[in-house]
Amino acid sequence: MIKQFLADVYWGDLDYLLIDTPPGTSDEHLAAIEYLQEWQPDGAVVVTTPQAVALADVKKEINFCHKVGLPILGLIENMSGFVCPHCAECTNVFSTGGGEGLAKHCDIPFLGRAPIDPNLVMLLEQEDKTVVPNVNEPGAEPERTPSIVETYQRCELSKIFAGIAAHLDKSLA
Repeated sequence: MIKQFLADVYWGDLDYLLIDTPPGTSDEHLAAIEYLQEWQPDGAVVVTTPQAVALADVKKEINFCHKVGLPILGLIENMSGFVCPHCAECTNVFSTGGGEGLAKHCDIPFLGRAPIDPNLVMLLEQEDKTVVPNVNEPGAEPERTPSIVETYQRCELSKIFAGIAAHLDKSLA
């Protein structure tokens, strides 16, 4: 099924192809790696949450990448805190720093932390993607933008992902 998904879809010219897989080193991972070798991917970005249980699984993913010769471009710590919809301050609800520690331990670049952002969740779930989410004032007059891209750029996570993308662009140049 992985091969069919990758081969039977017209992707056009791509800068990036993101494949989100569950933790582990299953047959799906092997199939994706085997099929993509033809295009010589630049590498993988590994994503983890900061908790010890997730870190143990991701360490297996890192070892898997090394065994199959897939370079690791870096590691992102996901769900690393919660962005307050009222003041945009990030609070560490769960543990934090596990991803950065794992990156150091495995000698791979740490790309950053991505917290939970309720405004991004609202944007993704709302029907009109040009309305700027504001969980702080749900009854307020909605602010509009010309496109979903501009709406997304108002979310705190867009700044974080822009930094991660800039780091990857620089390392791949």
